[in-house]
Amino acid sequence: MREAQATITRRQDYAPPAFWIDTVDLTFDLDPAKTRVLNKMTLRRNPAVPAQPLKLDGDELNLSRVLLNGQGCSFRMEGEQLVLENLPEGDAPFDLEIFTTCNPEKNSKLMGLFMSGGDFFTQCEAEGFRRITYFLDRPDVMATYTVTLRADQARYPVLLSNGNLLDEGELEGGRHYAKWHDPHKKPSYLFAVVAGQLVAREQRIATRSGSEHLLQVYVRPGDLDKTEHAMNSLIHSVLWDEARFGLKLDLERFMIVATTDFNAGAMENKGLNIFNTKYVLAKPSTATDGDYDAVESVIGHEYFHNWTGNRVTCRDWFQLSLKEGLTVFRDQEFSMDLAGTDSARAVKRIENVIDLRAAQFPEDAGPMAHPVRPDEYLEISNFYTTTVYEKGAEVVRMYQTLLGREGFRRGMDLYFQRHDGQAVTCDDFAQAMADANPASELARLLPLFKRWYAQAGTPVVRAEGRYDAGARTYTLQLSQSCPPTPGQPAKEPFVIPVRLGLVGADGADLPLRLDAAQAPVGTSHTYVLTECEATLTFHDVPAEPVPSLLRGFSAPVELDWDATPEQLMHLLAHDSDPFNRWEAAQRLGLQIAIDLIEDTEGTVPAQPLNDAYLAALRSVLRDPSLDAAFKELVLTQPDEDYIAEQLDDVDPQRIHAVCDAMELQLAQALQADWQQAYEAHQHTGGYSPDPVSAGRRSLAGLALHMLCLAAREAGDTVWPGKTLQRFKDAGNMTDRLNALQALVYAGHPLAERALARYYELLRHEPLALDKWFALQAHAPDRNGNILGAVKQLMKHPDFSIRTPNRARSLIFSYCHGNPAAFHRTDGAGYAFWADRVLELDTINPQVAARLARALDRWANLAEPYRSAARQAIERVAAKAELSNDVREVVTRALASQTAGEAAAVMADDDAEPAPPEARTAPTPDTEPKDLP
Repeated sequence: MREAQATITRRQDYAPPAFWIDTVDLTFDLDPAKTRVLNKMTLRRNPAVPAQPLKLDGDELNLSRVLLNGQGCSFRMEGEQLVLENLPEGDAPFDLEIFTTCNPEKNSKLMGLFMSGGDFFTQCEAEGFRRITYFLDRPDVMATYTVTLRADQARYPVLLSNGNLLDEGELEGGRHYAKWHDPHKKPSYLFAVVAGQLVAREQRIATRSGSEHLLQVYVRPGDLDKTEHAMNSLIHSVLWDEARFGLKLDLERFMIVATTDFNAGAMENKGLNIFNTKYVLAKPSTATDGDYDAVESVIGHEYFHNWTGNRVTCRDWFQLSLKEGLTVFRDQEFSMDLAGTDSARAVKRIENVIDLRAAQFPEDAGPMAHPVRPDEYLEISNFYTTTVYEKGAEVVRMYQTLLGREGFRRGMDLYFQRHDGQAVTCDDFAQAMADANPASELARLLPLFKRWYAQAGTPVVRAEGRYDAGARTYTLQLSQSCPPTPGQPAKEPFVIPVRLGLVGADGADLPLRLDAAQAPVGTSHTYVLTECEATLTFHDVPAEPVPSLLRGFSAPVELDWDATPEQLMHLLAHDSDPFNRWEAAQRLGLQIAIDLIEDTEGTVPAQPLNDAYLAALRSVLRDPSLDAAFKELVLTQPDEDYIAEQLDDVDPQRIHAVCDAMELQLAQALQADWQQAYEAHQHTGGYSPDPVSAGRRSLAGLALHMLCLAAREAGDTVWPGKTLQRFKDAGNMTDRLNALQALVYAGHPLAERALARYYELLRHEPLALDKWFALQAHAPDRNGNILGAVKQLMKHPDFSIRTPNRARSLIFSYCHGNPAAFHRTDGAGYAFWADRVLELDTINPQVAARLARALDRWANLAEPYRSAARQAIERVAAKAELSNDVREVVTRALASQTAGEAAAVMADDDAEPAPPEARTAPTPDTEPKDLP
């Protein structure tokens, strides 16, 4: 690998392209070792830009020929760019022909044209098209594509590209061809080619508008029986988008193709979506309820890109959330609408917030923090983050909160009316929302609202309430702040919609009268906080209420509210808002955990939970009015990583010890209730992934886990035996995996027998085998042997670090998903991390960079973890031939040394030079993909 050139790209430097490309005619002669690509383009100068040379992007291409208007021409190379200067003057179009070759079978980066399982695939977002041919590889250059594919017919019987099939036939020598044309202009990142041994599930549908379309899901032979759910999800997506937003399928056919080797979850190439098999293949014996849910969500996401991303695309990559944040919001709404009941919708919302807090909040608080629309980047692949996706979706959700569902739809309609077929910006979307609703609060506050795009960090809303019994008023004081982030030490106030209510002593929602002379505004109200501080006074409040704040998680903020345990238990028992009812349980558990963790003088007590907390959770578990899925969420204790994010000095081992003790006591104290819950929910009949059935399985799985934990402490063999039998008899993967996890997480000897049985049953199912690897890497590290097990599993004949899914299942599960096993006091986990990052960087820099982010928050670790982590990061950073992908991550991580440490090093002029572990790399001159 050549040493990467660190070139920073800045939003303020954006300039329109000097040339437009109107048409692209590509001919591929597909060969694993030497694919020939003939690129014929029609270009013209952009009259709005001063005359300059044409510079075409390329990467690892072999250039054979360049013709201008059919004639040879002069050109030169500037690094990887092909530069042509003597081009026709004026804005008259001219033809350019470029002939190159590339080597797909050696393309381990999986960007551009690559091989997977002997078949050809492409991935062009963000800058992969330049690995296929020389091009203006930027999203604001949109062209019409015609593609001819030629290949050996026996080896590659299926030849696919974007758009509509124009022609196909046989050629001499056992070869054949297919010609495709996409009638819609698109940027190069949406280009796609697939060729290989594939079979398809097909379905013709008629849409609401009466048009007919062919839907196809292509997979490898042997996987066709796992595509029914994917096809149903695609049908639902097409129909939902037309019903909810009036957006119609605009091609004769829509194709999905699944491949094992893929850096992302999926890619929205126009009319030819390419998916990781993880988000297409599902049948009850190999896929869990979570897998079914993810297939539906991701297929929806990529289909919805057909309009939000494809028909209207990004002017530049800084506008990435224009398509990704908006489309994540749309796929969340799709899943909630399909869920059906209010309770199921609430569960979906809670799950989305759990994901946001687990990944995006830490990103906001770490060295890679950046706004939803960043101002600069070093490596574009590091730019596909939870901030751009999930936080971007929350920003879009706030538009809907402020405008209402109908107002949001008006804004979407105007957005497409104005910008269909264009490459635009986040500002264009915001303006369409405001202009479609001119009398709205959003229109008035638009300049302030757009701070969500410009400022990094998670705002904190502080709330304090005071009841005046004599005046029968309740006063709520709200304030906001936002912690410093890299390059942004100070922030201006955000526009924060705070959905709130007051819960009375009897558990009922109180009428909200904000003006003593006016009628109540209802029992739930959205107050828009725009200043640093604000005061709300509610009148005619008969007794002191409990405030219910940020209902439905109305804004992506942290709530700082000194609630008493009694107030939280009141909300847990009575709040009409499901999100805040769940949130109350989380806050109760979090308070207990943090108090124990910060009491470093004492050992972790065997009985850390108080009787009131246990009684509250027992009441939830016994409540017949609550859905099983909601119960499972409430009864699941706060995650160790989430707890760590609340602390300034993180000791992962103590956090784990506290969480372990809390969970064990919950298992023991509610043992009879867990048994009753398991018996009541273990049978769901024939498998269906619907929310009710899935919720019953999730609660039964949690109950089984708790029963095995309690049995471990009591030396009881009854429940482990029942669990093993449950594993053997399971009629679906969810029940089978729940039973296996219960045995593994309890550390029972029967787990080894069950793991061996699982492997023999499912060793030929790659996605199911990924679960086998991941489960072992996630296992509790009671004897300090998980790292050794992971290293041994890397030698397993079914493990390959070159396959992203397999690498993620084992290595990522350990480094990202098992904090107590990864953060070892001897630093061995960090040394393993460094070895794997360096190894992966020579194979696939994108995957390596994602692994590198496991130590984003190293500076918050307590000693001895902090010094050991820093040494490991420095070892990676010291590698001369390091990709930009990894270099950006580790350099920014090192620059995150706490201000206190830096000041201490600089304060003593007479101090000895800092030892290697105390030094940091210089701060890079930079601020800092489709589903990771």
